[in-house]
Order: sequence, then C-alpha cells, then structure tokens
Amino acid sequence: MTSSASRVVSLTNRCADSKSPYVRSHASNPTAWQLWSPETLALAKQTNRLLFVSIGYSACHWCHVMAHESFADPRIAQLLNEHFIPVKIDREERPDIDRQYMDFLQATSGGGGWPLNVFVTPELEPVFGGTYWPGPGSERARMGTGFEQILVKLAEVWKEQEGRVRENGKRIIEQLREFAQEGNLREKGQTEATDELDLDLLDESYVYWKGRFDSIYGGFSAAPKFPTPTHMAHLLRLGSYAPEVREVVGEEECVQARAMAVLTLERMWKGGIKDQLGHGFARYSVTKDWSLPHFEKMLYDNAQLLPLYLDAWLATKADSFLEAAHDVAKYMTTEPMLSSLGGINASEDADSYSTPIDKHKTEGAYYVWTMDEFKAILSEQEVEICSKYWDVRPDGNIDPRFDAQGELVGQNTLCVKYEIPDLAKETGLGEDQVKRMIQDGRQKLLAHREKNRPRPALDDKIVTAWNGLAIGGLARAGAALSTPSYISAAEKAVTCIQQHLFDSTTNTLRRVYREGPGETPGFADDYAFLISGLIDLYEATFNDAWLSFADTLQQAQLRQFWDAEKHAFFSTPANQPDILIRAKDGMDNAEPSTNGVSASNLFRLASLLNDDSYATRAKQTVATFEVEIGQHPGLFSGMMGGVVAAKCGVKGITVVGDGPAVQALLRAWKASLTPGYTLSRVGDGEGSAWLRGRNELLKDLDGRREMVQVCEGGVCRLLGVQDVEGLFV
Repeated sequence: MTSSASRVVSLTNRCADSKSPYVRSHASNPTAWQLWSPETLALAKQTNRLLFVSIGYSACHWCHVMAHESFADPRIAQLLNEHFIPVKIDREERPDIDRQYMDFLQATSGGGGWPLNVFVTPELEPVFGGTYWPGPGSERARMGTGFEQILVKLAEVWKEQEGRVRENGKRIIEQLREFAQEGNLREKGQTEATDELDLDLLDESYVYWKGRFDSIYGGFSAAPKFPTPTHMAHLLRLGSYAPEVREVVGEEECVQARAMAVLTLERMWKGGIKDQLGHGFARYSVTKDWSLPHFEKMLYDNAQLLPLYLDAWLATKADSFLEAAHDVAKYMTTEPMLSSLGGINASEDADSYSTPIDKHKTEGAYYVWTMDEFKAILSEQEVEICSKYWDVRPDGNIDPRFDAQGELVGQNTLCVKYEIPDLAKETGLGEDQVKRMIQDGRQKLLAHREKNRPRPALDDKIVTAWNGLAIGGLARAGAALSTPSYISAAEKAVTCIQQHLFDSTTNTLRRVYREGPGETPGFADDYAFLISGLIDLYEATFNDAWLSFADTLQQAQLRQFWDAEKHAFFSTPANQPDILIRAKDGMDNAEPSTNGVSASNLFRLASLLNDDSYATRAKQTVATFEVEIGQHPGLFSGMMGGVVAAKCGVKGITVVGDGPAVQALLRAWKASLTPGYTLSRVGDGEGSAWLRGRNELLKDLDGRREMVQVCEGGVCRLLGVQDVEGLFV
C-alpha cells in the first residue's frame, strides 16, 4: 500500500465556508482546516493520509485554549497540513460523528470531553484520540507530552506501520459495534419484547442515586459536578407515580428521593453555577460545592432545568423554586437567547473580554468580580451586606487549584452564603432593609456589567432538538404559572421550526438553522425532543394543531429510525455513509436519552390518540434495553417512566365543557405532578376537530355538557367533574 508520505497536496483553510460560528472562528488559523464532507473524505483516500478530526462547540473554553495554543501556531499548522487532513466539526451540528468517536475515546481511555481530537484512517476508523493537548510553549507541554510530540509520533507511525494501524482501527470499530449491540433482545434469543419490566428497577435506581448523593452540597458526584436534570426529575416524581410504585419503592424512600433532588436544586440556585445577577445557569461546576462554574451557558441545560425547577416548586411550593423557574424561562425568552425568528439560540460562550479594549478573552470575565469593583460601584453599607451575602473577599474566593490558567486570581464568583434572616441578625439591620440592599446592589452590579463588559459570544444556531426541550418546558411553565408569554414563546418556537426546519412534502426535519437551514437532516433526538415538547404544548393549550404535528413527526421518526427487527430507535438514519456504527441511545447523559423520551412520547400519544400501535412500540422500546436497565438501572432514569407505563398503564382523561368545575379541575392538573396521565379537552370552544377525528373514543362526546371521560386500554367511563377531584396530587 502506498505510504502517505508520497502523496502531496496543497490545502487551504475552508472554515469560512461553514455557517457554524464555532467552525468559522478557526477561519484565520494557519491550520488548513477542511469541512466534514464527501469531498474531504475522498481527499483522505486519494492522499492516503490520516484525518485529524477536531470536534468542539462555540461555548467550549478548552476548545478556545487549544485553538490559541496549537491551531494558531505555525509549527503545529505545518505538521497538520503536511501529514494529515485536518477537519473541524461543530458537535452540535453533527452529534452522530461526535458520539461515534467519543465512544471510542471513552472505551480506550476511560474519559472524554471537548475538544474531542481523534486521528482516523481514510476509512474513518479511529486509531488514537484525546481531548485537550497542550500546545508548544505552554507550561503543561513542558511538563508532559504536548500536541506537537503527538503529531510527530502519529505521522511516523502511519508512515512506518500503516498496516498495523489499519488493523487496529478495524478491530476497534468491531469492538464498538459489539458493545453497541450488547443487551439487545435478539442476542438473548428473543424476538419479541417482554410484556413489562419489573417495578423493582425503580427501587434499584433509587438505591443507586442514594449511594452517590452528596448530603452536604447536593449532587451525585465529586467535582466536577453536573446538574443531571433527567435523574433529578425522576427522583422528584418517584412519589407521584401509582400506589403500586410507591409500595415497591417505599413511601419513606420516595420522600428521601425527593429530598435529594430538592437539596441539590437549592444548592445550585445559590451557587456560582447560577448567574446571580442575570438569568440562567452555567454548564456545570468544577467544584463540589457548586461555587465555581464552567461559565458557558447552554440552551439544552437551561431547557431541562426549567421543568425541573417547576416540578420542585409544584412539589414543595418553595418561593425560591418558583423564582428559579421564572428566571430560567426569562433567560430563554429574552435577548440574546431569543432569536428574531422565534427560535431559541444554542449557547453563550465561557470566555469574553473584561473590557471593550481588551485583546484577549478570559474565562468568566463577564461574571466574576473583585472587592475593589464592589467598593467602586456600591455604597459602603451595600458593600458590607452584598459582599457577605455573595461571599466576595478582598483576595478572591476562587481556589487556585481550580484556576489552571491563572486567569481568576483575586476574582470572586457570586454565591449566596447567607440567609436573609441570618444576615440581618449579624448586621443588626431589619430583614426588609437587608433584602432591599441586596436588590439594589444586584441592579447596580448588573447595570455596570451590561454597560462596561462585552457580553460573551453568542452561538445563534437554532438546534431543533434543543428547541424541542425548551418548548416543552415553556409550555408547562406557562400553564402552571399562569404566564401566557411563556406559552406564546413556545408556540413561536414551533412556528419557527415549521417554517425553517420542517419539509412538509416529506414530513422531515433538519437539525440546525443558521443563515438558512443546514444540510444535516434531523436525528432521532430532534424528532423525539420536539414531539415531547409538542405534547406538552398541546396539554397547555388544547390546540390540537400541536398534537397533529406531533403525530406527523412520530410517524416520520418511526419511518426513518425504527429498528423493525430488534426494536427501538437508532440515533441516525439508515444508509448514512459517514457513520461506522448505527447506535441506539438508551442511557441519559447531558441530554435525556432519545429512546427514553421516545418511549414516553409513544405512551402519551397512544393514550391521547387511542392508538394501540404506538403503545406496542413504546413497550418494545423499553424492553429492548431490558438487559442494560437491569444491570445499571441508575443510568436509565429517562426509561423509568416507560417501565411504569408498561406495567401500570397510562390513563387518558378528556375534559368536556367550560364551567367553573372544569376550570377548577384544569387548574388542579396544571398545579400537580401527574406522571401516568394524559389530558385532552373537547368542546364547542376548543380546537379539537382533528383530535376527535383521530381518536374514535372522543367522537361522540357532547361538548355542551360538563363531564370527564377516563380511558385506559381502550376502555372508557364517564364521570362527573366533581368525581375526579383529588385525582391530581
């Protein structure tokens, strides 16, 4: 086979051709970045070079560090351009490629993260990978292996041992394929899904999270600490399932599960991970006490935290959780996150300039403060109160161990360290006076920040899946909190997707919109998350146009991603040429699992539409992951609702009429945690014509009478409105 050294090609940087802000940010690099395209993959084969695939995203801090240290360095660029085909990918546009090579990295190194850098053969088989590697001249490179040494070694190995490298790559891919298929029912000799999984799995899931729980700071790991919204949502709702679930798990255990989630949400709300002056939450905390965030703000995190804090408020009626739900909703529905098209933008960067005249961005510059700044902006008494309240210290409150680049020396993250009554008692002031000083101080600091500090860069991509998560959260919050503007924002986001990311001739979605719809088709999660959001929006508005759209998308998802032989949903469409492994997403990570959300969607649609085929697919989806769930129930929180639905069923409640009793029932629904139920509404004043045509159980209901119809498994009974009081608790 011809060596890569004999194939000479002149490359030029192609990043300016991309619509991705992340990829475009590398357009000035001397590295001759190529885009992931059929032409680039063909070029790798023609030149017989390894591809160096670098995957990141716009808000990623360490992506910026590596770009500055390495990709802008002439020596590194020379090595990449002469010996490799360097390719830059936005992981938010191509999560399938990211997933494929992240699985490789985690399987071979036990870790992962971004930037994700991997060397792959011209046949796309991975041979070596890592995350951040130190660039030339950095202190970390002098202390160990730097990126330059890795490039020299890989070029040498490919030149001298190409056959062995290719053989290793093929073996790795085969192992990853086998791993992706583990637990499949077909592997166990079963061709049909079992009827239902055992409810004991919910107890085992609770035990798993109890064993990981940090009883002091909340959360379920040491540093770094992530919010894990899907897992906390499961713990919050555990006590709201059917009585047979609570009997299996235990009433005391259900109470403790909720308490773990509540404590975690309280600590997050008071921590540096929360923007204490503005709105929204950062990606995660690098410290176990939530004090020092990794400052990027992602839509998919905030979109999941909104319904989570809403659930916490519904469960506890604590004012702080109500405030938190409004805070996150406002973050997503105001500039800069709200797009002029009605969709919601992807993220804000971790790095920014400290002042408008700075030439170098630093991490957290928009959010951190010095004591001198407090003294310059606030009154003397406000400094005393606000510095205590937010733990602002003269020498800074950031532990140097977590400041790898020395950018945060003397700086403070704002974390709530005092309760108002305790602070009032310590300072000898009244509680109202202390509260007013904190409010005034917040406004002064926020005004200073907005006037004097450049806001972090915005990634203004509209990602279909993430907008789906946001639509669901906004719809539920708008209904429960009687805030029509949130529902309106959700409806506008759907309209944006329909106009710019949905092809009505094929009923298919696109993944991303920026300067026009992207070329990448929607993935299974784009369909799943949007369908879920549409169902929530229907139950908030009872406009069956949203339910009709969900039904259309559900059929499209089944058509493109359903595994007819072994069941459940693949993440990617069939016959995709640049994907080596067609995987199924079952475990929850930063985003909920596609199959967990899909199973929930199918159960809910089956109930709302009286469609047995959807219920069958839902049960098959959950059962496909039976082995993995049984082995690691704590990692499949998103599937637990499906486990319950398969065992206990889903009750479909249809409300008819518009009198005071009906309105009271609807208010009770909106103010409760209601797993195991769906709600529809028909009547003269409701947009229910499509629904009544789709669900034959509803076609004969008289919209002029007040009544409630409860259906389960195709069997219905009519009740008076008063007969279902207390159903929603």
